[in-house]
Parts: sequence; C-alpha cells; structure tokens
Amino acid sequence: MKILIINSGSSSIKFQVIVMPQGRSLCKGIVERLGQENGHVRYEKGTESLKRAMRIKDHKSGLGEIMELLKDPSHGVLEGDGEIDCVGHRVVHGGDAFSGATEISDAVLEKIKALSFLAPLHNPANAIGIEVAQTLFPKAKQVAVFDTAFHQSIPPEAHVYAIPKKLTQDHGIRVYGFHGTSHKYVSEKAIAYLGKPESKIITVHLGNGSSITAVKDGKSIEHSLGFGPSNGLIMGTRSGDIDQSVVFFLMDSCGMDSQEVNTVLQKESGLLGLTGHSDLREIQRLAEEGDKDCLLALEMISHRIKKYIGAYIAILNGVDAIVFTAGIGENSVLIRQMSCTGMEAMGIVMESERNASINTENEVSEFQGKDSRVRLLVIPTNEELEIARQCHQLLGKG
Repeated sequence: MKILIINSGSSSIKFQVIVMPQGRSLCKGIVERLGQENGHVRYEKGTESLKRAMRIKDHKSGLGEIMELLKDPSHGVLEGDGEIDCVGHRVVHGGDAFSGATEISDAVLEKIKALSFLAPLHNPANAIGIEVAQTLFPKAKQVAVFDTAFHQSIPPEAHVYAIPKKLTQDHGIRVYGFHGTSHKYVSEKAIAYLGKPESKIITVHLGNGSSITAVKDGKSIEHSLGFGPSNGLIMGTRSGDIDQSVVFFLMDSCGMDSQEVNTVLQKESGLLGLTGHSDLREIQRLAEEGDKDCLLALEMISHRIKKYIGAYIAILNGVDAIVFTAGIGENSVLIRQMSCTGMEAMGIVMESERNASINTENEVSEFQGKDSRVRLLVIPTNEELEIARQCHQLLGKG
C-alpha cells in the first residue's frame, strides 16, 4: 500500500511516499516559499537528492510539481497517480471533533475549515492541500491525521480552564494540545522498548516549537501546550508560559494592540527575544564563548523543562522513562544534560558519557546512569511514518 503524506503549511508543502505495512520510505521532499520569486523544490530518493529553484504560484502548483517529480522517469517512484492508494494529510487542529485519523468526506473537510478560527495559520492551508490532492489523486482515499487528536484523552481537570463556564462552552476554549503525532509516535516506541504497556512516560519534544506530555498507559493525560501552541516550554520565537498580566500591561501601558502583543509573544520572544538568535546551535556556540544572554537562555530552557518534568512526575505518581525527541531533543547533548542534572531526588541520574555518545541513527538510545530509577531515552521522531501508520490502520489493513 503506497501512501503519500502531505504536510501543507501556509507557504510550504512537505511530502513523503511510504510503503505500508513495511514503513519503507520511497522518497521525500519539500516545496518552499510558495508565491515567492525565490521558491524551490527539494527532493530525496535514497542517496539521490536534487533541488530546483522556481517560482511556485500556489499550493495547487506546488502539488503539481510534486506529482511531476513522483512520476519523473529518472527520479520518480510512480508510473501514475493511480499507484497512490491513500493521501494522508497532517491537519493541525481537530478541535474536540476528532480523536483519531478520519477519512475525509465533504462534511469532514467543512469541519476542518470551520475550525480555522482555532488555527488560522494552519487549517486553511491544510484544507487547500486536501482539496488539491482530491483533484490530483481522485482514486486515492484521503485521510486527515490531527495534531490535537492524541491529546483528546486529557481529563477535564487538566483540559478545562478556570474561566466562566459559558465562555468555555460557547467558544470551545480549552486545552487542545499539539505535536500529538510526535508524542504518540515516540511514546509508543518507548512502551514497546520497555515492554511495559502499563507505563508512566514523559515525552519531551524540543524543536523550534516545543512541548512536553505526560503519558499514562499509552494515553496523553497532561500536556504543556493549551488553547494555542504558545505556552509551556520556551521555544525558538515563542515565550512559553507568561503571566497574563504582562499582556494587559503591554496593551495598557506600552500602547500595543492585541495583534502587536500576539506578534511579540509568538514571533519575537523565546530564544530570539532573549538572545537575538532563534537557532539553538548558534546560542550554544555563543554561550561557549561566554555570551551572558545565551548562557541565561540555556539555563532558562532547562529550568522550564525540569519544572514540567517535576510536575508531571507528580501527576503520574512516578515515571518509568523520560523521552527526548525532535531537532533539539535528539541532537543537543547540552540541553539533555542540563535538563537531567540535579534531579537525583526524583530518581533521575544521567551518565554524561552515554549522553554525549547518542547515535540518532538508532531507534532508541539510553543515557541514564546505573543508579537511575528512571530510564532516559532519545527516540528520533517520525511524524510522517506515524501518519502513514494511522492511515493504514484506519483503512482496515493494519
């Protein structure tokens, strides 16, 4: 079964063709800077890679370029669009309407569009990707996999906000959570690795966007992101947790309107606001040279992670394993070290040499010390494979 995975963003389209149930990737790539003069397509097939610079007008044109590459006699993996059995779409927000992968009907598509008020930068682009794919792949099943679905198991005491009930009911204000596909994938990998279905796991997804989840017996029960993807951990350009009084101060005393405050907290804060850089690699390099702002930023990141780990150990009443994943979680030896140091009272003991020698080519790596009661794991995330798995299972071939 050949599944085309599409992650349609506001100005880019990521794609991958995966053969299920083997989970074998035939090719992958990205179309970037849609509508801009400096657009380009990157494509990888095995050890072969290519990049084409071109102006790509819109999502329809971008998906058309992807289709041409997939059928290219020299570089492609398909002879025709009929070889694609299913198109799996990453959809950011499913509200409380979707708790799992869903075959896309007209009604489902309309609901995805209707939920755009909860994810105005993402759901409209996701919907466009679906509509174009329906035209390009008329014989294929179209399936939506929602970032929010994994977190639908979070109980009311954790997902309800303490604001007037009428507001939460009339406007759908609650904790929805994000990065669910990643958290689901790595938590299931950890459960299988531990051989312990009834387990207590904390998954730490660290990238330009970051979040942390408490997973009990395979289900999300607490999560750091909420109504939107901006609270919780410190991120590349997002502040993470902040006292709401700061929002009113910025509006009342600094003369900002709501849009300006939103821009500050989502696009100008986090690592960028602290250091002038959003790339952790640059921040680590400058910290090594003694830059005080960068040193403070690293301390703040790890402090916030430790704070959430402690809270989630309390919620879970213990923890079997802590999983680090995504770009920073998989590759930053320093952030893992700082986040797991000084946690001995909670049974967390890290071994520096094991941490420094992590190989991200491995499906699972451990870096806890011999006296640790908690397993410390690095598990590379694979959201595209997780989407393919959910599509495969939904269509009755899992």
